[in-house]
Amino acid sequence: MSLRTIDCHVHLVGDGSSGSGCWFELPTLWKRFLAKQMIKGLGLPMSVLESEMDERYAENLVMQIELSDLDAAVVLAQDLAYDREGRPLDGAQFYIPNEWVAALAKKYPEQVIPACSIHPGRSDAMDELERCIDAGMPVMKLLPNCLNIDYDDDRYLPFWQRVADAGMILLSHTGGEMTVKVYDPSFGDPKKLATVLDCGVTVIAAHAAGRSGLFDPDWTEDLIAMFGRYPHLYTDNSALCTPNRARTLKHLFSEDVQSRVIHGSDYPVPVSGFGPWMVGKLGWSQYRALSQEKNILQHDLMLKREMGFDAGVFTRMDALLQRG
Repeated sequence: MSLRTIDCHVHLVGDGSSGSGCWFELPTLWKRFLAKQMIKGLGLPMSVLESEMDERYAENLVMQIELSDLDAAVVLAQDLAYDREGRPLDGAQFYIPNEWVAALAKKYPEQVIPACSIHPGRSDAMDELERCIDAGMPVMKLLPNCLNIDYDDDRYLPFWQRVADAGMILLSHTGGEMTVKVYDPSFGDPKKLATVLDCGVTVIAAHAAGRSGLFDPDWTEDLIAMFGRYPHLYTDNSALCTPNRARTLKHLFSEDVQSRVIHGSDYPVPVSGFGPWMVGKLGWSQYRALSQEKNILQHDLMLKREMGFDAGVFTRMDALLQRG
């Protein structure tokens, strides 16, 4: 059986208008400007920022998957940040319940692979994990620096062991972050993943642990050094077709590193070949020609192919899912 082409890193956004439980906040003019740019890039009307985001966004996402060379996408829930005592922290900017992602996967089983999100410090974390396992959610997505998760906290060991036993894949943000509130930047260090990896969890370190902001630490080489110790550690190339993250691309094209890279877009983050062109991974004519593609998922896929990511990068997520 041939392997599917899968985008491993696709975000949902919702407003709860369909009873989903989703919500988002745009607390500053800058955040509202960024949101409008994303909505424009998706081809949705600006009115969805006021109502009907749930269904319009989901339907548009599925349409873009169907009109691309993708077979499916891993679609991500988003939990809240919690403190060490398991209390929700202020400052969250969006929330996507696991139930909503599971419902979309049931509605669109060919296109949507559901990823849950569970802060391990929640009082009901183990119960929620069991619910997600029972719901057939094969991936968990966490942003440790934005959800205030210290992977080194020994209290979470039973949680990670259950994740490993279930064969669930952890897609973990690594590196810097500019889009949502960061509680502790050090939690984006990929070396923090050692505790989870030692429990046997298969981990995808998102964004290759590179910089997002100008002054973020660059942990990409640290991540690559971990590949030798952990055969079940991977990375993704999500958001690397943006000017602020494109500098990470140079680390990912050797044969041994490419064998650990998985395709991801970070949808709905806008995609551009300008960043890859700036760092010498695309010629000007390639950049201009590919910029005609308006489907974000397809545009990102085409850019990654043109830059020279090998065929295995685009099917590796399916290989991991089948292995699990």
